[in-house]
Amino acid sequence: MVKLDNRARCLVCHSGRVEAWAEARDLEYLTSDDVFLFYRCVDCNALFIDPVPRRRLKEIYPANYYSFGMPKRSFANNIKRRLDKRIFRSILRTIPGERLNVLDVGGGAGWQLNDVKEVDERIWHTQVVDLDPDAAELAKKNGHAYYCGPIQQFESEIDFDLILLLNLVEHVDDPLAILEHLRGMLSPRGVVFVKTPNHDSLDACLFRHANWGGYHCPRHWVLFDRSSFTKLVHKAGFQVKKFSYTQGAPFWSTSILFWLKKRGVVTITKERPAMFHPFFPLLSALFAAFDLIRIAFAAKTSQMFFLLTPRKADSIASGGIQKPGSNRINRLATV
Repeated sequence: MVKLDNRARCLVCHSGRVEAWAEARDLEYLTSDDVFLFYRCVDCNALFIDPVPRRRLKEIYPANYYSFGMPKRSFANNIKRRLDKRIFRSILRTIPGERLNVLDVGGGAGWQLNDVKEVDERIWHTQVVDLDPDAAELAKKNGHAYYCGPIQQFESEIDFDLILLLNLVEHVDDPLAILEHLRGMLSPRGVVFVKTPNHDSLDACLFRHANWGGYHCPRHWVLFDRSSFTKLVHKAGFQVKKFSYTQGAPFWSTSILFWLKKRGVVTITKERPAMFHPFFPLLSALFAAFDLIRIAFAAKTSQMFFLLTPRKADSIASGGIQKPGSNRINRLATV
């Protein structure tokens, strides 16, 4: 049943035609005992949290949040790094030029930029934008420039050839503004590589009312499926160059751990969040294999990859628009 509620507005299209979707708690990091409400937008099919905990960032992102430090060495992480490097290498091969600049939004200490630099010797400048002040020193030691603050406030005189938006767009309350802002930072040959959860998946359905791991509650504020995100990127002046589903093992793993915790089988604490539970690597390996097999049979998994390029045809028709907050001209018009 559709719930018309002016107090709950879609974070993607701002429609008030929404329906209650699920309730969730922070069972992952235990930063709050509150119950958070997720809604589904009838018009664009995005899921979103309401109210958005904008003023609680320091609370809901604890010091031991997984992306703030360098990942611990493990068999699962080694496999993930190999796969990431393979993807980065394939993307960078499509970008011409002798020197390439790369921006990682929400990149923490820059460990993914380390992998980018390893696979292509043309990488010249690497930039991290993140909210964690403690990650700055380590990022700089790794050879990356660091800006501490929201991406909306970051300005650069450098154009970027590759922008990484990996598991980030679901953490913001205005994804369209983020994409439009990044579009103005791309070089003419640039691409944006996006990884974001997919709520149209088997695990999202099974654990919809059981704290699905993809809610990452209350840190994921908006969740897409393939169609809803494609519409958003078109509105932001991009086109989808490539798309694929990828394994969603972390969401499976945390969902299973939450289910086991409810039955008293496992313990999750603030000091040892779900991702650092001893069962997590084993579950991740199991469900990564499960999802990769399913992908071969065209299954929709709970993580998506998008490779975006600007819609250059729109710039020819429009004559160009001014990038907000900059004296540079962005020749890409918003659709």
